[in-house]
Order: sequence, then structure tokens, then C-alpha cells
Amino acid sequence: MSLISFDAVLFDCDGVLVDSERITNTVLAQMLGELGWTLTVEETMAIFVGKMVKDEAALIEARTGVAIDEVWLNGFRARRNEALARDLIEIPGAPAAVRAVHAASRGRIAVASGADRHKLELQLRKVGLFDCFDAQIYSGHEMPRSKPHPDVYLAAATGLGVAPTRCAVIEDSVTGVRAGLAAGATVFGYSPGTPSHSSAEALLEAGVAHVFTDMAELPTLLAGWTV
Repeated sequence: MSLISFDAVLFDCDGVLVDSERITNTVLAQMLGELGWTLTVEETMAIFVGKMVKDEAALIEARTGVAIDEVWLNGFRARRNEALARDLIEIPGAPAAVRAVHAASRGRIAVASGADRHKLELQLRKVGLFDCFDAQIYSGHEMPRSKPHPDVYLAAATGLGVAPTRCAVIEDSVTGVRAGLAAGATVFGYSPGTPSHSSAEALLEAGVAHVFTDMAELPTLLAGWTV
């Protein structure tokens, strides 16, 4: 019998499990600068966190006059992956929290992210969490629509054989929160107060059920929540 009220727990990855946003956006800021759009890393994160770069192609073209294509995107992903493989660390407390939730839910957990599959698998392996999720890894790149649409969360719920309305979603961005809510899930917002995460106020305004600031809180939070 599960020790939590939810039938499954669906995790975003970037900013929830791994501390990747500054690394990714440092590379993105450098490459946008090469196109003529000068941004700080903080400004880049404010614009792009929670979104797929390819979905912002029109904005990039408006600011640079350059229509980015698959060649440019592949170059970005290659430089990003090199930086992640070198510098990525876990969100503090995330590995222990995931393993506790995995045990409490009898393995009914998944990753549902807007990132491409190679990035997801690289990151999960880097922080030692790949074995917790195994086949239950869902990429927004493989869905008809990306976040804030619910497709990736709906796919994860289907893959686990549960109703989306019986799922808890763990998110750190307003875009992701909107995706989880659109799927019908109960969304919990992780906001440790850093520039790479949406603020607690923004997450609450977006509709999360609860905001928490420390990953160590998550297993107890889910165990005590009444659906």
C-alpha cells in the first residue's frame, strides 16, 4: 500500500532535481551575444527558464534579426551538454527526497520535463537518479505541444497507468505549474528563493497548492496531504 495519498508523483527536472538553469542560461547568453543580443545570465533566465529555446525562435529573431535553425539549436545543445557534464550538481536534498518518495509511492514516479531526452538522461545519470525513474522519463520535445500545455504530464500519467487528477506534480516555474494544472494534477511549487526559480508569490498566483523551500520537506508534505 502506498504511504502517500497520491497515485503517482511527477517531477519536473531542471530546477527541481538538478541545479542546471544557470549553467544552461550561461551558454545561452553567450550564444545570443554572438548573435548580437547582449543579456546577463539573470536576464536570460528571466526570459527563458521553463521554456524551450526553440519555442522562443520568434523572439530571438526579433531581437537579433537571425532566424535560428536546427544547426544553431544543435550547436547550443552541444555546448550546453558539455557544460552540464562538467559542472552539473543536484538540487540540495533532491536525491534523498526522490528516493523517499519512490519508496512511499511504490515506484510510481516519473520525470516530465520540457528538456530533450539526451539532456534529461545526462542530468539524471550525473546526479545518480536515473535508476529511480528508469523508463518513466518524458520529454516535452517528444510531445505535440510543450509546457505550458499539459501534454508531457498527461503522457507521464498515462505511462504510469494513473489518472492525472490523482497525481502530484513538483514544479519550480510558472510555465510548468500551468502545465501541471492544465493536466488536472495537484501542483506543489519548489521555490528556494534563487533567480533560477520562480518566486513563491508567482507560483502561488499561478495556482500551486503549496510552496516549499527545501527538498527535504517534500516526502513529509506529500505523506500528509489529503487529496
